[in-house]
Amino acid sequence: MSFIKLKIENKVATIMLNRPEVFNSFNREMALLLQDTLDDCEKNDDVRAIVLTGNGKAFCAGQDLKEVTSPELNPGFKKILEEHYNPIILRIRNIEKPIIGAINGVAAGAGANIALACDVVVAHEKVSFIQAFSLIGLIPDSAGTFFLPRLIGFQKASALAMLGDKVSAEEAERLGMIYKVLPLENFEDEVNELALKMANMPTKALGLIKKSLNQSLTNNLEQQLALESKYQIEAASTDDYAEGVSAFVEKRKPEFKGK
Repeated sequence: MSFIKLKIENKVATIMLNRPEVFNSFNREMALLLQDTLDDCEKNDDVRAIVLTGNGKAFCAGQDLKEVTSPELNPGFKKILEEHYNPIILRIRNIEKPIIGAINGVAAGAGANIALACDVVVAHEKVSFIQAFSLIGLIPDSAGTFFLPRLIGFQKASALAMLGDKVSAEEAERLGMIYKVLPLENFEDEVNELALKMANMPTKALGLIKKSLNQSLTNNLEQQLALESKYQIEAASTDDYAEGVSAFVEKRKPEFKGK
């Protein structure tokens, strides 16, 4: 059984973490498989949006502690961070396609921070997020100390990271940690609808939006204005821009191709 499941349909790639018996916690094999799967989706022109979700009751419980406490299996924290989680976060942020985090259950530790690195994060009302690191004497990794204070503010991020409080999906939406809470009973249908909508948008422009937001995290105002000018000129040269303007003038629905 593969620890990662991949389904591609209607221009949407759904990547499912698949170790449900351990709440989709990461071992080395699953971490490396996820990187390879993200690479495949990036290269596949038939994929215009990506959904990242989990199989079973959890999205991801973070690192499999049985692996790190096993003398035979433990890769060591340096390898876990530099070869597992850091490359996953960088792929999520650098792939120029929208990535939807469809959080289907508890997201804890590295699982919570992988979720927060996605472009658009939705969760159903039974989901909770927890920065569980301090509870076992660790610090948040997987870019938790980078994204969390930018999403919800320094003071709240500091408290959640230090205290390890559980955050409900409703509270996460209220704080701005995630985009939206969806009803449990039709969670998959609403995720599919969102993914199809994004896959049929001008995805070249969405990729440029993603690059712009990434660089806004470190740019000053003048640098960001210059970057906007550069990417706007690039967006205006795409076929999708020409189609969008034509459809607007002709009062019809545009048919974007992601080119």
